[in-house]
Amino acid sequence: MKKFSILLLGCLTFSSCYKLDTAPYDRVNSTTFWQTKEHALAGVLGCYNALKKNNVFGLQFAYDNLTDVGMGYDDVGFGDIIAGTFTDRSGGVVNRWKSGYDLVQRCNHAIAQIQQMELEEETKSVFIGEARFLRALVYFQLTNLYGALPLYDENVDINRDYAELNKPRSSVADVTTFIRNDLQFAIANLPVSYDAANLGRVTKGAAYALRGKVELYNKNWGAAISDFEEIVRNRSNNYGYSLSEDYASLFTMEGDNQPEMIFAIQNMGGTGFDYGMPMALYMGTRSTFGSCWNNSMPSTRFGDSYENKDGSPFNWNDHFPNYNEDNTVKREAMVSTHNNGVLTHVPDTAKLLDIYRNRDPRMMQTLIVPYSRYVGWNANAEREMQLILATGVNENFGQIRNNRGWMTYVWRKFVPEGNMKGAITNREHVPINFPLIRYADVLLMLAEAYNENNQLEQAIVELNKVRERSEMPGLNSGNPYLAVAGKEQMRQRISHERKIELAGEGWRYFDLKRWEQLGVVSNGFIEKSIVGDNLVTRQYQTRHRIWPIPGQEIEINPALDQNDEWK
Repeated sequence: MKKFSILLLGCLTFSSCYKLDTAPYDRVNSTTFWQTKEHALAGVLGCYNALKKNNVFGLQFAYDNLTDVGMGYDDVGFGDIIAGTFTDRSGGVVNRWKSGYDLVQRCNHAIAQIQQMELEEETKSVFIGEARFLRALVYFQLTNLYGALPLYDENVDINRDYAELNKPRSSVADVTTFIRNDLQFAIANLPVSYDAANLGRVTKGAAYALRGKVELYNKNWGAAISDFEEIVRNRSNNYGYSLSEDYASLFTMEGDNQPEMIFAIQNMGGTGFDYGMPMALYMGTRSTFGSCWNNSMPSTRFGDSYENKDGSPFNWNDHFPNYNEDNTVKREAMVSTHNNGVLTHVPDTAKLLDIYRNRDPRMMQTLIVPYSRYVGWNANAEREMQLILATGVNENFGQIRNNRGWMTYVWRKFVPEGNMKGAITNREHVPINFPLIRYADVLLMLAEAYNENNQLEQAIVELNKVRERSEMPGLNSGNPYLAVAGKEQMRQRISHERKIELAGEGWRYFDLKRWEQLGVVSNGFIEKSIVGDNLVTRQYQTRHRIWPIPGQEIEINPALDQNDEWK
């Protein structure tokens, strides 16, 4: 059963909690609010609550649209970045900076106020450790998007210093040092675990995992290994993390706060409880609860990248001669003829489904593939839907309709079935926790750090744990196509495994950026439908590896300078 969101509990328990969602956050009256332990908890919960805002982590899944995993067509789906037309005035660029710094200020204000409260030092340190972890998390996200940043800490009082918020950008190295210091404090002061009523709050293990990720991104392989091994090997504490036996369950309500979830945004739904994220609205289709828009769609090349169950590369030509080269063959193999709800021609769906079932099991757990079924919502009731590739399909006929009329895969991962037994009442607030750090990700990052540190055998062991959870054969397990002989081959395996395992979670974009592979998958690439229609053309310039500093921010604060590539 799903645990109550700690964010919601905070608002139900503390009468002042509603103030934490007012703007600006810093104007909560310290003379009447920051007085008790309950106030301190409610203040920190206000920081957690900001994580799910669309321009913080609420649309995290959409970053996959900027990679070989997904595609989008509008602002929500990063359409302007895909097309290479974004500027320092683009909404996504401007709003992610603003929302990120709004959360920084929430954290700063909570830290400053709690430091002055008359509480036990241990209690204060836990609350401050949570806020410093969240501040580190958002600074890490911002620096991965924009590079060097102006640094503001708890010594800044917005009411007092508003006119003085004119710091220049600190170097990426200085921002990273700031992040490390926050995480070191969090590691020193956060508990290993909480009781059931507080599940979802940041733990010591989450702080180690995030610091390890920071070190990995900065190519400090030994430091990354040390932090990841701390929680994988349980060096100092029994952290209790493990892989779930069921990959698919992680992205449903059943996955909430399983031992694989190291840190996840706590989401909740139901009548009057709109504390979720918009996975249904933007990842779902017209057949999903609320009739949704699939602004984020899996790409055909991503679908084709899933291996066969034996670990061999998949190739459509092995099943339909000339499929890859001839769109006519694709259509004969895939497309039905449809007229007002009646299918007058259907391809060999049994063969197609056998092909899909013989792939990495994560494929059908992550994607709705052609002619598979999904429990949707139609006419205010659950209804079994089928993804049929044809023109004129409609949810009123029990068919899954892509909002664009495109013949594509669509997401199953994170997309609610039916009305989730009453748990969802608003398509913008899906009550499925969204992982920002999970154990499988840590194992794959540890494998990467081992590989870069010339510890290939250890890297293979950690990566194989993730594959074996999904009943995929391990690397170097006998079949020649699973052999890995060196660092570069292992890099390719790590890239593939992270792409498959973390699809829909939004990290592929940041992986490709740090590996300097973003242009390789983006520059001039035309995303096609399953049957070969041209859908989206990607444009990429070298300067796109980093986003521009928003023009409005430079006008407000002349001490800010623009990234060189964008001048």
